[in-house]
Amino acid sequence: MAFAMPRAYDRAITVFSPEGRLFQVEYALETVNRGATVVGIRCKEGVVLGAEELIESKLQDPEFTWKLYQIDEHMGAAVVGLGSDARILIDRARISAQSNRLLYDEPIDVEVVAKKIGDLKQLYTQHAGVRPFGVSLVIGGVDNVGCRLFMTDPSGTYRSYKAVAVGKGREVVESILLKEYREDLTLEESIRLAVKCLVKAIEQRGEKPRLRIAVIPADTKKYRILPMEEVEKYIREFASSSAPE
Repeated sequence: MAFAMPRAYDRAITVFSPEGRLFQVEYALETVNRGATVVGIRCKEGVVLGAEELIESKLQDPEFTWKLYQIDEHMGAAVVGLGSDARILIDRARISAQSNRLLYDEPIDVEVVAKKIGDLKQLYTQHAGVRPFGVSLVIGGVDNVGCRLFMTDPSGTYRSYKAVAVGKGREVVESILLKEYREDLTLEESIRLAVKCLVKAIEQRGEKPRLRIAVIPADTKKYRILPMEEVEKYIREFASSSAPE
């Protein structure tokens, strides 16, 4: 991303540049764009969330996940950017979800959570002495409206998507989604598409794929992370189907 000379406009989150830009928000967006790729896919049978996870040490616990989070029974999120910022936002989302159950005895709408997270992020773009959250959340779930998928960025904006990708492999993933996404995809086909997108994005950088996949089926409305053995099976199936004959 090419930036104009920021001068003094770079020093405070509350000061617009003459071009109408908030440089600290743009820097936060750049942090997201450099993060590990995440993808979300919505279909009639549910929602799929996927993320690439990097093992930084052989001593690291491979079962620990820091890219996919459960917010409530019917909802989860994939995060890209600063993990420490993401934890704070996930905690806020979980509190909102549980408060809604206590007050109204029903699960919270997915869009309500996305809006609350967007509102909190927006506050951190207009007050002095703070910085924007350097993280984007892809929030997916199944509520009374149906299968929902939203993405929030550091500016506080949130939008609804049929399929979305964020992170350093976004361009590769979006090119695949634009070609292969259909509204009549099954949940199984959506999982395979998410795996294909992430594997392609990782292979583009010459790295070995390591993925996490979570699903929220429309029939059960229960968030679950697929076991690593199941994800590895999808990766092997994709590798064998794409291998030259």
